Amino acid sequence: MRLRKGDKVRVLSGKDVGKTGEIITVLPKDNKVIVEGVNVVRKHQRPTKAMQNGGILDKLMPIQASNVAAVCPNCGVTRIGYKVDGSGVKSRVCRKCGGDL
Repeated sequence: MRLRKGDKVRVLSGKDVGKTGEIITVLPKDNKVIVEGVNVVRKHQRPTKAMQNGGILDKLMPIQASNVAAVCPNCGVTRIGYKVDGSGVKSRVCRKCGGDL
């Protein structure tokens, strides 16, 4: 999975198509990511000892990693590539402009 925590991404499909946000959590085992402000559901919570007052809470749910695309600061939505420099350091680069992500 080429996406990392903290990357800016845009949603390509689903109910939140077109929204842009930052990745909060990456779930590589499930090939999913949790993006800030995307795929928010409302959960009804009963009062418990841990949570004294119940109510309706907003909860961020995971979205398939294939449904989001990285956003390059220079050229917009792009794919992620890799480049290895002379000293053997591998870095992620934008496939359109070649800039570092």
